[in-house]
Amino acid sequence: MAKGVTSEPERIASSNLNNKPRYSKQHTRSSSSKISQFLHYSPKLSLYFLVTFTFLLILFQIQPLQIPSLPPTTNSWTFMSRWQNVINNTNLSTLAKQYCAKDLESTASKLRDAVTFLPLKDLRYTSSAQQGHTWFMSSMYDTHEEGEVQYQQFPSEASKGRLLCLKGRDTHEGAWNSYALAWPDTLPHNATLLKGLTFVSYNHYNYDNIWHGLSAMVPFVAWHIKNGCAAPTRWVLYHWGELRMKMGPWLRALMEATFGEPLYVEGFTHDQEVGGPDDHGNNDDDDDENPFCFEEAVVMRHNEGGMSRQRRIEVYDLLRCKARIYCNVSIEGMNAEADEKAGVPVIGMTMFMRTGARSFRNPSAVIAIFEKECNMVEACRFRVAYSYNLTFCEQVKLMSSTDILISPHGAQLTNMFLMDRNSSVLEFFPKGWLKLAGVGQYVYHWIASWSGMKHQGAWRDPDGEKCPYPEDDRRCMSIFKSGLIGHNQTYFSEWARNVLDDVKMRKMEELASLMKKNSANTKTTIVSGCPLQL
Repeated sequence: MAKGVTSEPERIASSNLNNKPRYSKQHTRSSSSKISQFLHYSPKLSLYFLVTFTFLLILFQIQPLQIPSLPPTTNSWTFMSRWQNVINNTNLSTLAKQYCAKDLESTASKLRDAVTFLPLKDLRYTSSAQQGHTWFMSSMYDTHEEGEVQYQQFPSEASKGRLLCLKGRDTHEGAWNSYALAWPDTLPHNATLLKGLTFVSYNHYNYDNIWHGLSAMVPFVAWHIKNGCAAPTRWVLYHWGELRMKMGPWLRALMEATFGEPLYVEGFTHDQEVGGPDDHGNNDDDDDENPFCFEEAVVMRHNEGGMSRQRRIEVYDLLRCKARIYCNVSIEGMNAEADEKAGVPVIGMTMFMRTGARSFRNPSAVIAIFEKECNMVEACRFRVAYSYNLTFCEQVKLMSSTDILISPHGAQLTNMFLMDRNSSVLEFFPKGWLKLAGVGQYVYHWIASWSGMKHQGAWRDPDGEKCPYPEDDRRCMSIFKSGLIGHNQTYFSEWARNVLDDVKMRKMEELASLMKKNSANTKTTIVSGCPLQL
């Protein structure tokens, strides 16, 4: 092959060699650029910048917590100088506590503002005011164990530790009064904290009628028994959400006897007739917007609903005993009394009379029938009394000496629980009640059972005032409700004899048993359903 002639493979190889340096320079420059970029964005460098940035961020976030805020004109040097002083001279834990305190104060203020008051009487439930939650404090659930009372307690686990607060003292419209829950440290603004235990009662009827008033009080006594005999500092009374300032004198005396101290009904005012135990501060009496919160409160709104018969008997036993002690009446009652000459137990028969509505049309004739039957039984003592002219203690004394109570249907029959256990009750009704009066006509059957008495039946007058409507028309009840009661001499006489025989037999057995125990020097724990230790 000639020297000047180059083969094709050699030409290509030479061409590649000629081009190689130029390609190599371009590649090197490109690689250097990429390496430079890689170094700039390397993970180590990025991590370094990230750590540095985070540290600075934390540093500047901590700074406001440790030193007062600086005015806008403060320069960087001043800030750094002060920050250095904080680091060198300040107790960080103390400042942290101060910051937390400010934060808590701010949170507490927000919680106070968030307390929401709702109407005590929820008008949405007007048609079912006594059912379920009732229209009183309708958003709240009751605590209810089987056989026990239904109640709400504040503070409690159910209330998440919150207290009950009430606002408003309206006595005419319960929807204008309101309630709320608040934590003890975040009570609503301008609230007054009332110390001690408060009983808050809702009564769908009233506190003057002794039956309706007692029905509202019984659950509080049951709670009192179960909770170590805790006594209230005050009572708050509501009827349809409307504030009530007092109880009837009979009910008030019974509650004072039961709890062993004067009863104070809270009116949320300074100028109440009966002074209270609390200093209400400087609140304006005319300012109904200032709420009152209770250190501890128990709310009842279902009366005796849900209580077992045994629990009710325990409550009425306590009420009976406390009333007798309060009135200086022997707690042994009639069970220990025997006629000295005849040696037989004394039987007390009492006619508890009414005037006006549901009184006897001919009271003298009715009295004569029962007095005659009593006189035919040895050691039977007959009495006639009217409840309206007797004090509470006079009624307690009368009932403690009564074995047979004879009375028309009415609130005065509530006194029956003050008799010894197993005493008898005879009840009388005007015409028309059986068909039209509803279940309310049986309340004294119920209380007889709940207090350990024997309801010996009821007589219903077949004659009486005439109604212009058919007798099963509910409009007739307005006439029959206040009707007078006649009499049936034959029926009344036989009825009285049967009851007297029953009572005499029972008391003879009780007297023999008591004498046997006394002769054996055996101590009894219960006499007439009354715990002796009380």
